[in-house]
Amino acid sequence: MRLTLTVNGERHDVEGVAGTESLLYVLRQRLGLHGTKNACEQGQCGSCSVHLDGVLVCACLVPAPQAHGRSVETVEGMDGGDGPHPVQEAFLACGAVQCGFCTPGMLKATEDLLRRCPDPGEAEIKDALAGNLCRCTGYRHILEAVRLAADRTRSLEPRP
Repeated sequence: MRLTLTVNGERHDVEGVAGTESLLYVLRQRLGLHGTKNACEQGQCGSCSVHLDGVLVCACLVPAPQAHGRSVETVEGMDGGDGPHPVQEAFLACGAVQCGFCTPGMLKATEDLLRRCPDPGEAEIKDALAGNLCRCTGYRHILEAVRLAADRTRSLEPRP
């Protein structure tokens, strides 16, 4: 089957997609976007988190045909082409990146949280990241990074 989708603002036509392929497989193997990680393939770890039409999803759980005609935003598209996103900068500044395997999913989950809630409290942050597993950091640095990213993104918002 032919799959047409927009990834990070760029249209892609992918030929020969099997109905059993996941969106994760298409992103990594067919489009060469390796930022989205493949870990559990069961939607339990969050390392493959992407936005599908603006909704945060685990790409491993989305059958590729369901992405036809839709828009996907991966971690590679976060910078918008003009340098690191404030969320990416905050993760680096706080040392929230260890092995890096969970990082793309954490970044996308944080971006999603801050789109919905620019000034999240501790409980909201923990709830937003509940679907993302990290085996390296102990989460303290990740939580600090989310708070810093919230501060930085709020300071970038235009004032009325």
